[in-house]
Amino acid sequence: MSLNLESEPLSRVAADRYQEMADQVLSGESITREQAISILEAPDFDLLSILSAGFRIRHQYFGKSVQLYFLMSAKSGLCPEDCHYCSQSKISDAPVPKYNILKRDDLMEAARIASERGAKTYCLVISARGPNEREINAVEQIVPEIKDKYGLDICACLGLLSKEQADRLKACGVDRVNHNLNTSEDYYADICTTHTYADRVQTLQHVKDAGMEMCSGGIIGMGEKLEDIVSMAFDLRDLGVQSIPLNFLNAIEGTPLQTKNELTANDCLRALAMFRFVNPDRELRISGGREIHLRSLQPLGLYVANSLFVGDYLTTKGQAPQEDYDMIRDLGFEVTESACDS
Repeated sequence: MSLNLESEPLSRVAADRYQEMADQVLSGESITREQAISILEAPDFDLLSILSAGFRIRHQYFGKSVQLYFLMSAKSGLCPEDCHYCSQSKISDAPVPKYNILKRDDLMEAARIASERGAKTYCLVISARGPNEREINAVEQIVPEIKDKYGLDICACLGLLSKEQADRLKACGVDRVNHNLNTSEDYYADICTTHTYADRVQTLQHVKDAGMEMCSGGIIGMGEKLEDIVSMAFDLRDLGVQSIPLNFLNAIEGTPLQTKNELTANDCLRALAMFRFVNPDRELRISGGREIHLRSLQPLGLYVANSLFVGDYLTTKGQAPQEDYDMIRDLGFEVTESACDS
């Protein structure tokens, strides 16, 4: 009787390799860029071994918890930037709503919905290069009211920020600011020309200096190389970003990237796992495009990620909230309690 040396033994070798990488991370040692690339290049056959090893890291820092976020598009369209992936940019022909910053009642109603859906964090987003004085004033007025009534954490996504603006956001009670790197420094000019990668890093530095948490991630599937995805993961680690949303390009008709459709579900899972290995104790969120690209494999993403947006995105629809609750429950995971539930 002879053993088949072309299947099971090889899978064990692969499994051992990824578990050794998890041991390396859990002992406090960073994986190398070469190891990160090897995760992205791994064959589909290795995927469950990668997720199993990644889950050990996720469980060490986050157990079975899943934190929910709620996105509110407080100002839509009307953006002067040319980000090629964005339906709200000045070069997009996508038919998106266009309105200036919403009134208090609309923002409070969205906060009520966020609270009802079990979200811990309310994300207040405007489309802009950066906020004007009227928009900063509106945020300063609404944030204390939302926190007082619903006990939600507030994440503001307002574009590029000056030091003074970051200090004002901190003073009014904003907990964290989202400003995505979006891709690597090397690839950035291919997706945007109206501002630079350095501009985004500077905004994050202002956020950090003001004493707020940094929320920053990116988008994969825009034509970048695997090395660009790895560089973004390491840059986020080196910046000390606390929360990382990973988006999968939703190629919206009317944008310059409308024909891009390069991702498979397994590509997305490998990327999520690599981000977990590189940023072991950081919140990792499965973000825009998960319903399109992960489809029925969405639950597998939560073996390495520990956060989701519940409900719709800025200009695209998301999965029904009940489907997210069912998915989390079926995995045996638990939604992190919001402040008003604890």
